[in-house]
Amino acid sequence: MSGDRTDDEVGPHQGQGITTAGADLADAPAAVVLAHGRGASARGILGMADEFAVEGVAYLAPQAARNEWYPNSFLAPVEANEPGRSSGLRALDDAVGRAVEAGIPHERIVLGGFSQGACLAAEYVARNPRRYGGVIAFSGGLIGEELDGTYPGDLAGTPVFLGLSARRSRPSNCRQMAPGRPARCPVGNRPERAASWQSAGAQRQLLYATGSHTFP
Repeated sequence: MSGDRTDDEVGPHQGQGITTAGADLADAPAAVVLAHGRGASARGILGMADEFAVEGVAYLAPQAARNEWYPNSFLAPVEANEPGRSSGLRALDDAVGRAVEAGIPHERIVLGGFSQGACLAAEYVARNPRRYGGVIAFSGGLIGEELDGTYPGDLAGTPVFLGLSARRSRPSNCRQMAPGRPARCPVGNRPERAASWQSAGAQRQLLYATGSHTFP
């Protein structure tokens, strides 16, 4: 994100704070940055830390203004979700930066989220490609009506976990970018659409779950 913003850039999600859980960041060997869904909160998504049950990990979750990262569907034109989208990406970047400043390398930072948060995490990783500790996307995908192809770089073997409710999966949400770039959505009901994550240098795992669009 450093190439996409200026240091004095301010958006709706700046100043909302970053909630933490787990190990003290100064002592942790690894960190997980989590983005909550629409109508949820940073404190709520940090409940995932209990589900992961891994000791010694620091968790960071930025908070969206009014509990919403952007107003419309992730399939809407990008401009229809500004400035929330860009401000949300900066909020994730600030959380990642806090972990890096504490001495945790990107290779030991996992990014994840649910729904809107999963979309934001996927978009952040796609626009800032490198080796991360991992990516966790529960029911989300790249943002925009049309993918513009500006996703250069290599994920360099980053593990990617992609999950979606089998009840809600449908191919209309699974449009793919150009060959070799990340898939538009995590799974849908056509797993081959997620293969381009692997082409982008990720080691991906797919999971369908029964039930509706809720978490956990």
